[in-house]
Amino acid sequence: MGCAPSIHVSQSGVIYCRDSEESNSPRQTTSVSQGPAAPLHGLFVQTDAADAIPPSRASGPLGAIRVRRARAELGSGSSAGSAAPAATTCRGRRRHCCSSAEAETQTSYTSVKVLLIFAKEDSQSDGFWWACDRAGYRCNIARTPESALECFLDKHHEIIVIDHRQTRSFDAESVCRSIRATNPSEHTVILAVVSQASDDHEEASVLPLLHAGFNRRFMENSSIIACYNELIQIEHGEVRSQFKLRACNSVFTALDHCHEAIEITSDDHVIQYVNPAFERMMGYHKGELLGKELADLPKSDKNRADLLDTINTCIKKGKEWQGVYYARRKSGDSIQQHVKITPVIGQGGKIRHFVSLKKLCCTTDNNKQIHKIHRDSGDNSQTEPHSFRYKNRRKESIDVKSISSRGSDAPSLQNRRYPSMARIHSMTIEAPITKVINIINAAQENSPVTVAEALDRVLEILRTTELYSPQLGTKDEDPHTSDLVGGLMTDGLRRLSGNEYVFTKNVHQSHSHLAMPITINDVPPSIAQLLDNEESWDFNIFELEAVTHKRPLVYLGLKVFSRFGVCEFLNCSETTLRAWLQVIEANYHSSNAYHNSTHAADVLHATAFFLGKERVKGSLDQMDEVAALIAATVHDVDHPGRTNSFLCNAGSELAVLYNDTAVLESHHTALAFQLTVKDTKCNIFKNIDRNHYRTLRQAIIDMVLATEMTKHFEHVNKFVNSINKPMAAETEGSDCECNSTGKNFPENQILIKRMMIKCADVANPCRPLDLCIEWAGRISEEYFAQTDEEKRQGLPVVMPVFDRNTCSIPKSQISFIDYFITDMFDAWDAFAHLPALMQHLADNYKHWKTLDDLKCKSLRLPSES
Repeated sequence: MGCAPSIHVSQSGVIYCRDSEESNSPRQTTSVSQGPAAPLHGLFVQTDAADAIPPSRASGPLGAIRVRRARAELGSGSSAGSAAPAATTCRGRRRHCCSSAEAETQTSYTSVKVLLIFAKEDSQSDGFWWACDRAGYRCNIARTPESALECFLDKHHEIIVIDHRQTRSFDAESVCRSIRATNPSEHTVILAVVSQASDDHEEASVLPLLHAGFNRRFMENSSIIACYNELIQIEHGEVRSQFKLRACNSVFTALDHCHEAIEITSDDHVIQYVNPAFERMMGYHKGELLGKELADLPKSDKNRADLLDTINTCIKKGKEWQGVYYARRKSGDSIQQHVKITPVIGQGGKIRHFVSLKKLCCTTDNNKQIHKIHRDSGDNSQTEPHSFRYKNRRKESIDVKSISSRGSDAPSLQNRRYPSMARIHSMTIEAPITKVINIINAAQENSPVTVAEALDRVLEILRTTELYSPQLGTKDEDPHTSDLVGGLMTDGLRRLSGNEYVFTKNVHQSHSHLAMPITINDVPPSIAQLLDNEESWDFNIFELEAVTHKRPLVYLGLKVFSRFGVCEFLNCSETTLRAWLQVIEANYHSSNAYHNSTHAADVLHATAFFLGKERVKGSLDQMDEVAALIAATVHDVDHPGRTNSFLCNAGSELAVLYNDTAVLESHHTALAFQLTVKDTKCNIFKNIDRNHYRTLRQAIIDMVLATEMTKHFEHVNKFVNSINKPMAAETEGSDCECNSTGKNFPENQILIKRMMIKCADVANPCRPLDLCIEWAGRISEEYFAQTDEEKRQGLPVVMPVFDRNTCSIPKSQISFIDYFITDMFDAWDAFAHLPALMQHLADNYKHWKTLDDLKCKSLRLPSES
């Protein structure tokens, strides 16, 4: 930048020449060290003079740099005329702003640092200088013993080259000894440059140099390539070995803190190292093991006879071995270990050491010993994660013992599998069910035989996939319950080729029989009068169905959505909402006995009722409320009046499209969004931002999918365990129902919304008796129609009891209430407090029981008829 440099002279005589604008950067520092009572010279400054560089070195790729490197002498001292050679330079990597002084080789791409100690600059020092530049080493030059020692203590060079040819300026061996007296020199290679021996003189011994602390001798040769070769050999030999030695302390610190037991032996199996984890595992002290042969230690008699031969055959070939091995502790107890033995190959391809990594594994025979190891060692921390210690109990874990029992070819398979196994068993994330299994495994070990056998049965159940689905007995025990489960909780029994059920999806846009209201205020008086009671649980949806000519969803939807401020939340007009409700209702099949828009309106009414309960309202925000109301409205749109099992057995288009999984529920949500967004006139989402839309959409989808019955017991059990039980624990001993629970956590809000729409979807048994009876007749008629069609098409009959000629509707209602309704509404009532519903449920159950006791297949008692 054309700025003047600042110069600072230290007490030791080192001159620091620093650019004033970049004074904080150590790379822009040039230091020139001076010996006592000696004038300064040797600061490298860019100049036109190049007399110090031989012409041959000024050519080639580095020629331009070399020419710029010339000496300029600086006078210093008490008198103006005094001058003597003395100074050194420690070079930085960049050119300097102060007179363009260069202080280090221009390329430095390794961590190797070299110090050249030459009293004066000559062709030999130049040779090493440019050799360092070529090799990418960082190089410093010192002219005096004092400046050399100071520079070394500052930089900690890996290689030092000392000029041993001259004895007048300094004693090279004394300089070497002074450097060796410092701690950093422990890992430094020192090279002596000696003069060529004359023909009439015998070559001198290297012993004096070695005794002085030198590592190598270099016969004077100013060729750059000769110097380069020497430095490269040193780096690839001694320097790299020293790098490894420097890391030894860190490596052994890591081994000492490692949880796995580690044992290192020589190639002839003499123990050379064990870590503290090994001492704890085996009960020995390190001093009792080091220097001993493995063959001298006691062996367990639980290993098969040829196992040691198999292991030795494998590792002697330079291959890793891993498997299960029984070892004997100092106390005489046998413990089972997972062992991995790795040969360490040295120079020449010869095996130098064996490293054994040992982990405890739990079985019923030895886990007591494992517990004893922890107790004896006083180590309260777990040396193994539970997922590893008990993995042999998992049915699908790899059986390492069976692998190890194979022949000598097994190690190749083991070597391929071990990294994956190690990653799996060192995972820090575990599924809750895995933790439960591990806890049971741990408890099983010290339990009586009868308890252990019972826990084995528990583990078998936990390893199944259907954890939340009750297991039924034979069909003969309760055919109604069994058929309901088969029809509602499976996606199909079997496939019959050639029988395909395809229902047409006529996407309607509007009805013309009844003038639709423009707003809620335009509703006809007869309908408005009925809607005045819509907030009551006893609201009669069938009366609304009759007065609206089977289109109750639009009218009830306008009223309910207005009460919850849905239009304001979505920023849409009532006209858009009305158009949307019309489109959705038009795509419900009025020909279905049960799954029609009246059922959708009934579920919407129940959802709105639940949202008005204090505890539900306090757990959800407005977005949750809006999502719940929309989900209730669309949850059965385009329902064909047939179950998922029927569609799967018939090979319907929808079953193929959705892979026989949640077929109808997936179709309901997909079609609802398709109908909504395809026409801006009915797109209620068009004015909300993308993030709100995505959140709302996900909540709607999740709630509609929750109505699929295959996950019924999973949803109920999760609600009980995550909502009911914590709430009961917190409210125990308190009359306040508003104390804090985890119900406002997002994951618990999801459970509440799922439970709410599930209860709304099957709330028929909790309605007043007249409504309950009507719904029972409608769902039975739909099932009768399905059975009729299954028989006509030769499909499997999913629910044989729903034969219109033989079915007992009271008995089917009792089974449905017993199996699906009671527990779910008990849990929902405990949260939302619904005494009226629970009373209706009790009364209706009593009604159906009475009919069943009388062997009556009708829906009403003779007196009621």
